[in-house]
Amino acid sequence: MSFYSRFKCQGLLTSLVVLTLGITSCNRANEKATEVSIDGAAVGFPISLAVAEEYEKFRSKANVSVASSGTGGGISKFCAGDIDIVGASRTIRDEEIKTCAKRDITFLEIPIALDGIAVIANRQNNFVQCLTIDELKKMWNAKATHKIKTWNQVNPKFPNKPLKLYAPASDTGTFDYFTQAITGKAKNGRTDYTPSHNQNILVQGVAGDENALGYVGISYYLQNQDKLNLVAVESPKGKCEKPVPVDNVVKNIYTPLSRPLFIYVSKKSLDKKPAVKEFVNFYIENSWKWVESVGYVSLPDEAYPKVKQKVANGTTGTKFKKAKPGEPITNFI
Repeated sequence: MSFYSRFKCQGLLTSLVVLTLGITSCNRANEKATEVSIDGAAVGFPISLAVAEEYEKFRSKANVSVASSGTGGGISKFCAGDIDIVGASRTIRDEEIKTCAKRDITFLEIPIALDGIAVIANRQNNFVQCLTIDELKKMWNAKATHKIKTWNQVNPKFPNKPLKLYAPASDTGTFDYFTQAITGKAKNGRTDYTPSHNQNILVQGVAGDENALGYVGISYYLQNQDKLNLVAVESPKGKCEKPVPVDNVVKNIYTPLSRPLFIYVSKKSLDKKPAVKEFVNFYIENSWKWVESVGYVSLPDEAYPKVKQKVANGTTGTKFKKAKPGEPITNFI
C-alpha cells in the first residue's frame, strides 16, 4: 500500500475515532443534561421520591436520583456543587449560605409542604397529656445534659421515674428546628439522649420503653399511632394543641412546632440543565398529590402560584430565615 493510501486509511481511522469520541462525549453530555440529583432531609424524602418516580414515567429518558443524608449533609453536598437540589426540614443557615457563595452557588428557596413535629410518649404512659414550652425546654436544653434525669424533675406532679429521651441526630433539620423553637436558641440541645437519622428507629425506641419521650415528624407518628401516645403542647395562647387534625398545622394553631419543608434549587442547575427546570416545575405542580398520602400537610392553595412565579422569575435567596413560628407561610414566598 502506498504512503498516500496508508495516510488516507489512517486519516479515515482517525476521523472515525474522533467522530466516535465526539458521539460518546455528546451522549454523555446529553445523559448528564437529563440527570437530576436530590439529597437531603429524611423528613420530606418520601415526597421527593414519589415525585421523582412519577416524573420518570412522564419523561422516560429522565434520570432522577433521590437520596437522604440529612439536611446538614445534603446542604454540604449542595454547596460543593455535587447535587442540583437539596431537601431541607429547616431554613438554610448563614454559614451555609457563605459556603455556597464561595463556590458561586446561589439558590431558590421553595416550600413544598408543611409538617408538625410530633411529641411522642410510650403507649403505657398515662400521666403526660400536655407539656408546656417551659417543661420541654427543661427537658431538652443544653443545661439539662446529665442533670434532668427523671420525670419529676420536669414537673413535681410526674412520677419519680427515669426520663429516657429519643430524638433526631444533632445534624438534622428536625433537631435544629425543635431546639430553636423550644429553647429559643440554635444548637442549644442536650447531648445525652438516644439519637438517630432514621426516625423509624426513634419510634421503635419510644414504643419499647415506658419511660420514654421523643419527637419526630408528623408522618412517623401517623404511621405508628397504635404504638404511641401523642402528647399535646401548650401554645402561646395557653391551650393544649396537637398536630392532628392537620388543619392545626395549616393554620399554625399547633405552634411553635409547625414548620415548612423546603427544596433548595441551584440557580446554576436551573439555568443550565433544562431537565432540572422541568423537574422543579413538575414538582411544584404535582407534589400535592403525594404530600398527604405520605403523612405531611399540603401548602395553602394560594401558595402554589406564588412558588411557580418565584421559579419563573428565578428569585434567589431566603426569606424564611426572617419567619417566626406561627407566622403564615404565604408571607415569605
